[in-house]
Amino acid sequence: MVEDNAIKAPKSPFAMRENEIKVFDGKDGYASIDQVVFKINMGYINELHFQILEIINEFEFITSRQIYQMLTIKGIEVKSQDKLNKKLEDMIKSKIITRYYFSSDEGKGIYRIYCLDKVAKYLLNSRGIKTTWQPTDNTKPVYMLKRRLAGNQAIIAYMQKVAAFKGFTVNPIMFAKRQNLKFSPSGGQITLVKNDIKVDFVFEVVRRNPGWEEKFMEKIKLYEEFYDNFQAKDCGFDKKPQLVIIGEDDEHLIEIFKVAKKVKAEINGIEVYYSTDLRQLENDIDKTLIAFKQDPETGRYRMEMQQVPLLAKE
Repeated sequence: MVEDNAIKAPKSPFAMRENEIKVFDGKDGYASIDQVVFKINMGYINELHFQILEIINEFEFITSRQIYQMLTIKGIEVKSQDKLNKKLEDMIKSKIITRYYFSSDEGKGIYRIYCLDKVAKYLLNSRGIKTTWQPTDNTKPVYMLKRRLAGNQAIIAYMQKVAAFKGFTVNPIMFAKRQNLKFSPSGGQITLVKNDIKVDFVFEVVRRNPGWEEKFMEKIKLYEEFYDNFQAKDCGFDKKPQLVIIGEDDEHLIEIFKVAKKVKAEINGIEVYYSTDLRQLENDIDKTLIAFKQDPETGRYRMEMQQVPLLAKE
């Protein structure tokens, strides 16, 4: 597998492209659960397949590279990415999982996206593993999949590169009290612990899908409400979590910041950090966060890199 620091990409693979669509790349037709049980009994589908299934269930949409990274983090041996891809192909043929890719004016995407299929629910339930999957989940549009994939990348990067990493949640729940609305940070949540001090980070991933500005205006107002009315233990947080907004590139971060200023959203009690997809590939996560600082003389804002010691490797 290619290491993060060896990836030299001018544009994030999880950024939106012109006229991008999601293309089905799985198996059509019917697969019998009896056939799958037979394969399990014969050892053709084994414990490694179940480990893969649990990872896909947890993340909902995930690339094969991200699956390989998660298996490695968990200490589960897979000899190569090719070996993993063979296991994934076996599971697709049995309709345990399915697969998509993206196609746009720039051509066919270079990676595949894996998610659950019909048989998965039976297998997960047989092991007492909770799954909320339903077939309509696989109809989600491109931008929602790309937000999830970018969120996965951030979570995995912090798992691999931050010594204080303690745990993560793919779909945390937050609550806007005045509107009585529950909402979820689109990129997930991580928990860090250092010197017995616990800090939570929540990631809001924003994509340039049509109408994204209006959607982000609505979302940032929910965050504003959550932070304004926060009390200890709200939604399981001991104190206000650190909000990190992840955009496609630096230009996009400026656009996002302008949208937040346009609706006069104020996140009280914390400084909002910003980052981009490609920054998650850097070796030192503690040097990847940005804040917008106002010049006291001109009143204009500028991007400034923030070094966060809590995110150090050691």
